[in-house]
Amino acid sequence: MFDLFTDRAKRSIVAGQDEAIALGHDFMGTEHLLLGLAADPESTAGAVLAAHGVDLDRTREVTVRLLTDAGVPATGGQPARDALAALGIDVAEVQRRADDNFGAGAFQFPRPAYTPHAKAALEQTLREAKALGDERFGTEHMLLGLLAVGGNDSEPATAVAVLTALDVDLAALRPALLAER
Repeated sequence: MFDLFTDRAKRSIVAGQDEAIALGHDFMGTEHLLLGLAADPESTAGAVLAAHGVDLDRTREVTVRLLTDAGVPATGGQPARDALAALGIDVAEVQRRADDNFGAGAFQFPRPAYTPHAKAALEQTLREAKALGDERFGTEHMLLGLLAVGGNDSEPATAVAVLTALDVDLAALRPALLAER
């Protein structure tokens, strides 16, 4: 599926993973996908978000606040590191060797696992692109996917909560994205 994403959309996903790791999260939620989109104001989604007052620093700040208030721990993947240590595997040594052989930052552990909302948003990305007649999935489709799954159940996806906390008019985002295509 990821081979159908544009290069810019792939970079947004990687940026979201990097944000999750930097924040000490061992999961990849919709909030991290949103951070990845906000990280590239030159992309279609990033430009629309910026036009609605969304920038990376504020989005990160609100994300951290909402997750902290919800009691979501920033473990930095410590449980996974502890499990490997119990097997005699020193993750720090593996990371050092990878850095020596492949360059600094080449190995990041653990890679965050996608939450059910994030998976649903990426699946919705595909449906949004197909509904618009597009063969490739861009950042605009990703943001449309986030918006579509954001409030579909009793507990909204965190990305929608972040956008709401940033006072973004959610109803205005879809038409703005479609106008930028």
